[in-house]
Amino acid sequence: MRLPTRSALPVALALAAAALCTTAPAQAATAPAWAATPPPKVPEAAGYGGAVASVDADATATGIQVLRNGGNAVDAAVATAAALGVTEPYSSGIGGGGYFVYYDAHSRQVLTLDGRETAPKADDSSLFLENGQPLPFTDAVTSGLSVGVPGSLATWQQALNLWGSRPLGELLKPAEKLADHGFVVDQTFHDQTAQNQDRFKDFPATRQLFLPNGRLPVVGSVLKNADLANTYREIGRDGIEALYQGDIGRDIADTVQHPPVDPAGTRVARPGKLAPSDLAAYAVHQQAPTHVNYHGYDVYSIAPSSSGGTTVGEALNLLQASGDLSKADDTQYYQRFLEASRIAFADRNRWVGDPAFNQVPAGRLLSERFADSRACLINPDHAQTSPLAPGDPYHPGSCPSTAGPAVQETHEGPNTTHLTVADRWGNAVSYTLTIEQTGGSAITVPGRGFLLNNELTDFSFAPNTPGVPDPNLPGPGKRPRSSISPTIVLRDGKVAFAEGSPGGATIITTVLQVLLGRIDRGLSLEQAIAAPRASQRNLAATEAEPAFLALPELNGLKTLGQTFTLNPEIGAATGVERLPDGRWLAAAEPVRRGGGSAAVVRPDR
Repeated sequence: MRLPTRSALPVALALAAAALCTTAPAQAATAPAWAATPPPKVPEAAGYGGAVASVDADATATGIQVLRNGGNAVDAAVATAAALGVTEPYSSGIGGGGYFVYYDAHSRQVLTLDGRETAPKADDSSLFLENGQPLPFTDAVTSGLSVGVPGSLATWQQALNLWGSRPLGELLKPAEKLADHGFVVDQTFHDQTAQNQDRFKDFPATRQLFLPNGRLPVVGSVLKNADLANTYREIGRDGIEALYQGDIGRDIADTVQHPPVDPAGTRVARPGKLAPSDLAAYAVHQQAPTHVNYHGYDVYSIAPSSSGGTTVGEALNLLQASGDLSKADDTQYYQRFLEASRIAFADRNRWVGDPAFNQVPAGRLLSERFADSRACLINPDHAQTSPLAPGDPYHPGSCPSTAGPAVQETHEGPNTTHLTVADRWGNAVSYTLTIEQTGGSAITVPGRGFLLNNELTDFSFAPNTPGVPDPNLPGPGKRPRSSISPTIVLRDGKVAFAEGSPGGATIITTVLQVLLGRIDRGLSLEQAIAAPRASQRNLAATEAEPAFLALPELNGLKTLGQTFTLNPEIGAATGVERLPDGRWLAAAEPVRRGGGSAAVVRPDR
C-alpha cells in the first residue's frame, strides 16, 4: 500500500524526517502557520515487510519508514512513540511512562518492560492528604504533587539496548524534524486543547505552546514545537543521561518543585518533591509477562505494577471455566463478558499494586483453580450486584470464594495512546504509553516543549475501604497501579495478533472485548476494534457507548438485570495480525479519537 499523502508541506516534512534527514534550525517560538489539510487516516492495511498502527498518520508514517530502511519492530516502535510525543502531546511524551511488550521471533518468547512512572523518594502515603483529608482530584491533578518520575525515555533506550538495531539518536530524528516543521491540527487535537484551556492558560509555557496568541489552535493550522525539537536534539547528542542526570532533568525537578504558574492568575498549584536524585535513580523493570491459554491461544500481557495482564487474564479464565463462549448467542455473550469483567475487577481492586511494595498474588489470580472458585458467579439468568466482594486467591476453596468487603475502583484518567508494530522477521511490539489524564498535569517544562504527567493521581489518595489493606497507596519510589494492557497473542509459538488501547480503567475491558471478538465471535481484527464497546468494572452500572446502547440485545441484557450509563467513547485500539498467507494486517479505529492510522511497508511482495 502506498502511504497517503497530503498536498500541504507538513506531510512532506514528516516523511523527510522519517528518512532521517538533517534538521533545519529551530524557530524561536511555536505558532500556527499556513492552513493545511490534515493527513488522511487509513484504519486498515494489509501487506508485507511489516506493519504499524497508531492513532496518528505522521507517527505511523515515521514507523513505516524505519521499517523500510531496514529497522526492526523495536526500532520502529521507538520512532513512532517519539513522533507521538509531538503530535499526541496530551497523551504521551518523554514526560510520561508506559509498558512495552515484545515478541522475539527467533526465540519465540514474549518479553516485557515496565517503564511506569515512580513516586519521588520523599513521598509517602500522605501524598494527597491535607489536614488529614484527601485533596479534591482537580487540585491534585494540576500540581507538582501529581508528577511521577518519567519512564518513557528510559524505556526506549532499554528496549533498543535489548532488542533494537538502531541508535536512539537516529530514531529521534524524524520526530525532531516533525516538531521543527509542525503538524496539522485536526479536530481531535483542537477539542482536547479546548477541554484543557482553563488549565493550560494558567501556565505561561503551556499557554505559549498550545494556545498560540492566547487562542485555541485552528483546525488546519500547523503547530510547531521548536523547544521539543531542541530537546530531542540534545537527547540524540548526549543520550538519555541528558534527562536522567543532566540539564533536562534539573529543569524537570525545578518545574515540579516550583510549578511555573502565571502570577497574574488565581490558580494554586501545589509543589511536588521530585528531585534530580529521583531521576538519576529511575530504573526500567524487565520482567516476565502474564500468560494464560485461552482456547488454544497463548495470551501474553504486562504483569504488575499494571493490573492489565492479570485482570484480562483472569476474565479469560473465568469465561473458559464457565463454558464455550463461541457457542453463546449474542445476549449471553454480552452477559458473560460483562459478568467476567465485573468479577475480575472486584479481585483487581483488592489485590493488585506495585509488587516491590506489596505481596501481589499475580500467579494465583491467573490460576485455573482461582477461576474455578469464582466462575459460578457468572449466572446466565441474572447479573450480580456491584460492588462485588473480592475472592481469596490464597485460599480459593469452593465457589464462590470471597475475601472481605467489596473494594471500589479508584480514579484513572481516560487518556493514553497505544501503538502496535510488526516487522519482516516476525517480531512484534505492543506498546502503551501515557502522561495519564488528557494534558497530564498541564505543566510544560519551560523551554523543553513537553508536558509532565499526573500519574501519581492513579494512587489511592487514602485507604480505599476502611479496615481493608490497600495495595495502591502512595509510597517512596512506588509505581501507581495502572490498567494498561498491551497484549500479544500467539498460536503455535508465532504471533497470531497483537493489540492494545488507551482509556484508563476501560483499557482492560477494551482489550478483553477485542480479544473475544477476534477469538470467539469470528470478527476480523478491524471489526473487533470497531465494534460497539461496554465497560463493566465492578460498578453499579456498566458504561456503554451510544452504539452499544442501540444494540438489539440491550433489552435482553436489561431483563437479566444489567444496567447501563452512557460513555460517549471508550478506548482507541490498534492492532496487527499475521494473516494465513504471510501478510501483516494493521488495524486502527475507524472513528474513535478521530480515527487511527494503519499502514504496511508494501502491499505486494
